[in-house]
Formats: sequence, C-alpha cells, structure tokens
Amino acid sequence: MLRIIKERLHQKYRTLDWPRKEPVLSPRYLGRPQISDADCGPCRACVDSCPAGALLPGAAGPGRPPVLDMGRCTFCGACRDVCPQRVIRFTDNYRMATFHRKDLLVRPGEPAPDPALPPRDYSLFRRSLKLRHVSAGGCNACEADCNVLGTLVFDLGRFGIEFAASPRHADGIVICGPIPDNMRLALLDSWAATPEPRIIVAVGACAISGGLFAPSAQCHSGTDGLTDRDGTALPIDVFVPGCPPSPWTILDGLLSVRRR
Repeated sequence: MLRIIKERLHQKYRTLDWPRKEPVLSPRYLGRPQISDADCGPCRACVDSCPAGALLPGAAGPGRPPVLDMGRCTFCGACRDVCPQRVIRFTDNYRMATFHRKDLLVRPGEPAPDPALPPRDYSLFRRSLKLRHVSAGGCNACEADCNVLGTLVFDLGRFGIEFAASPRHADGIVICGPIPDNMRLALLDSWAATPEPRIIVAVGACAISGGLFAPSAQCHSGTDGLTDRDGTALPIDVFVPGCPPSPWTILDGLLSVRRR
C-alpha cells in the first residue's frame, strides 16, 4: 500500500482542469481560420492550392477573398502558405464546433462568432450522455481522437459522457468517415436502433462533407448528402470540423449540447 501511495504522489494529478483552464496547444496547431477583407485582384493561388475544394467564391464578387468552408477544410495550411498577401491565417482557437452547417463558413473580415445556443432542448442529456461511435469508412484519425477522450488526460466520463457498445443503449451516434455505400446501410441501421430523443454528431471533414472523398460517387458527400430509407435528410445536431479535429474540439462539441 505504501508503494502505491508513493507512486500516486510521483504520478501526480494528470487530468487537465478543463474548461476552467485552457489547454496548452502545440505552436504548430492550426485552429479556426480567419480571412482578412482585402483586394486579391486576379490571384487565385489559394483556391488552386486547396486539395479539398474548401475555398468558395465570396459574395463580394471578383477580386475579393474567398469564403472558407470548415466543413470541407483539411487544415493543411496550403492556402495560407501560397497567399502573397497573407490574407488567410489559422488561429489557435480550437472551439469550432457548430449546430448549423452554414455556421462552418468563414467569411472575409468576420471574427469568430460567440458560441451559439442549442437550436433545440437538450436538457435531457445534460447530466448523462451515451453515444454510439460509428466508423463509416474513416482512416481512423478521427476515431483515434475520439477514443483518446477516454484517457486520464481528458477523462470524458467526468462530464457524464460515455461511448456505448450498442446503439440501443445510446442517446445518439457519433459519425466518423465519408460514409461510403458499403457503410451507409449499417450507419442508418445504427441510427434507427437508437431510441428517441436522440442526437447525431458529425466528427471531421469526411463525416461532414466527404472531405477529400467528396467527389467520389461512392461517398455522396458525407452527411451533406445522407438520407434515410424514406429519403429524409438526417438531422445533424453538432458539426465538429477538422482533419482530424483536435480532441479539445471534439470535447467542446460534445459539451455544446449542454449550453443554456
């Protein structure tokens, strides 16, 4: 027993005191992008360099900076590196999860919005939330960052959130991957087996929009093009962008359903 106590004192307390204390992120971390409102002229180097087609024509017209879709962005930083005017930059803001797909659009000259209130009543899940994790054709990067939340550093269980082994024991599902045809029916079966009221969390660019696989006819643009057997679009409650998202981004997204 004395040896156990000595080792416990040596190891100290490893669970990070979040959200009261902000995490220390790597200086290489690329968080929420910001786009300055500038005159780009005919330059489209950023658009040409984007591997995921995440830069879209802006409403301001020709010669103005593009709009960045975080739902497609892989956060590779290529657009930032090729921009001669440094119009695009990536901050260290990891709080990027949203309730609405349109809120993933970063427009020139607009600062990061304040966290939005939930669009519907999630009070039933505020003390306990069990989720079924569905890996729908992913590369295992988003899956790994979801799994790491169960370690003592993040300690997901202290927030009353756990991953369930069966959708029948869950309050919702977490989707990772671009949802190819060979996983679509399995995903829909998991959703149908989840008792109501229920939620869906789309984690990563692949799950939100198909990511790099969006042009593939086998993936149908992730949850952007996902419908159930009746042809009704699945109601995504939380979008967590990234490729893969930081564990802090995923954790903030899961806890967003508790905002009052």
